[in-house]
Amino acid sequence: VQLVESGGGLVQPGGSLRLSCAASGFAFTRYGMTWHRKTPGKERDLVAAIGLDDMLTYYADSVKGRFTISRDNAKNTVYLEMNNVRPEDTAVYYCNTHMGDTDYWGQGTQVTVSS
Repeated sequence: VQLVESGGGLVQPGGSLRLSCAASGFAFTRYGMTWHRKTPGKERDLVAAIGLDDMLTYYADSVKGRFTISRDNAKNTVYLEMNNVRPEDTAVYYCNTHMGDTDYWGQGTQVTVSS
């Protein structure tokens, strides 16, 4: 299982960014996917989750209405569209999937929201 995040960077408050997570090594269409984020000194928090297609999604209250999770099963990729970002969205963002008793994580991509 390999998860590779990309798309992070520096963005101004109120701006937008799209993160991507390319998945390989497993049957992508059979598993839900999640995005988490972590800041120094804090736990890694769940940001958004998506089921096997775009019909079932979940968002943390802090990002609801601003972030959108989606997936392209033909490309084995999950996305996180981040709009109207805030300084408190600054974090390392991780892609995740869970199989049986095991959580699989990508290496993370840094998002910094600052003027």
